[in-house]
Amino acid sequence: MPQPPHRVWCGASALELRRQVSRGELSRASESPNLTRKVAVSSLRSSPRSPAPHPAGRRPAGRALAAVACATLAATALAGCAAAASPATHPPATSTAADAVLDNCGFPVDTSLPAPERVITIKSTSTEMLLALGLGDRIIGTAFQDGPVPEQWRAEAGGIPSISDQVPSEEAVLSRQPDLVYAGWESNFSADGAGTRQELASFGVRSYVSPSACKEPAYQPKQLGFDDVFDEIEQVAAIFHVDATALVDRQRAELATVQPLAGEHTALWYSSGSSIPYVGAGIGAPQLMMQTIGLTNIAAGIRDTWASYSWEAVVAANPDVIVLVDASWNTAQHKIEVLESNPATAKLDAVQQHRYLIVPFAASEAGVRTVAATADLAGQLAKLGL
Repeated sequence: MPQPPHRVWCGASALELRRQVSRGELSRASESPNLTRKVAVSSLRSSPRSPAPHPAGRRPAGRALAAVACATLAATALAGCAAAASPATHPPATSTAADAVLDNCGFPVDTSLPAPERVITIKSTSTEMLLALGLGDRIIGTAFQDGPVPEQWRAEAGGIPSISDQVPSEEAVLSRQPDLVYAGWESNFSADGAGTRQELASFGVRSYVSPSACKEPAYQPKQLGFDDVFDEIEQVAAIFHVDATALVDRQRAELATVQPLAGEHTALWYSSGSSIPYVGAGIGAPQLMMQTIGLTNIAAGIRDTWASYSWEAVVAANPDVIVLVDASWNTAQHKIEVLESNPATAKLDAVQQHRYLIVPFAASEAGVRTVAATADLAGQLAKLGL
């Protein structure tokens, strides 16, 4: 068996192992993806860990990633033995049509590859997208879900295991042996989270982010539109080689029934926060939904999806309507209490007249529920009698 050019100690830190990989001293897992992933994940499974309560700063990376790297090395060595004295050969890469490769937040996603069979979804938007496309059986685990799924998918979603209530660690992700991780937020892919997209790719794991959640300005829409929402549905369908036509047609038909409120009316999209409100800004799903139902967003001038605001600015704008995002950790009722207990906001017309619209947190982000959420908000708005 050929001798490896470098000796690697499995007691080395994960950071040092990463450095050796980056210098080319160790073979990356992608060189033998099937074998290395199985050995690496098997090693992880022998040392399970419980998810920590918060995604930030919670990752005991050293031992776990060292185990992954050492298992990867072992698998690479085994692959070398199987090849006897001759060097490993790789088949030439198959050329791919340019239109089959998506530019997903700056990361290539090749839709010509076989459809994923083992998917981990992070955030409700990704889970519900697959359920809506009839792909719930591909989900092997969910994480960081924002609330219960709608009734029409509840039975199918009931049997899907949860990996973590927060962003899962890279070790938790790899231990499930996924072939795709689909995240609702770009920030879910990080060294302190589910792993960077580059590192997951080195283990043969593909990744996809909801395009509306891309944070680089070059990948953000000037302002999110329903065509962007439908584009994500079609992109995900392309990755899984299924037809999204019926789903998109149904959504377009439902959208056509939404009638905007006549006249000029302003609104605040109150997402979270007490001392400092976190609000729907000018380019994301909140702006899209409010605009569609005939409301002018008082924070529309902020070029972001969501942003920190100030109660002084809210009081100065005195919005006609306040949209309350309802989450288990920050309910709509709690937000009403915050508004009514603050002497300044208690005087707002919307607070005194109880002109509130309520949207579930899981439906407040761009995704397969955006059309339905917009229609529901329009119905609530019509009942206010403005």
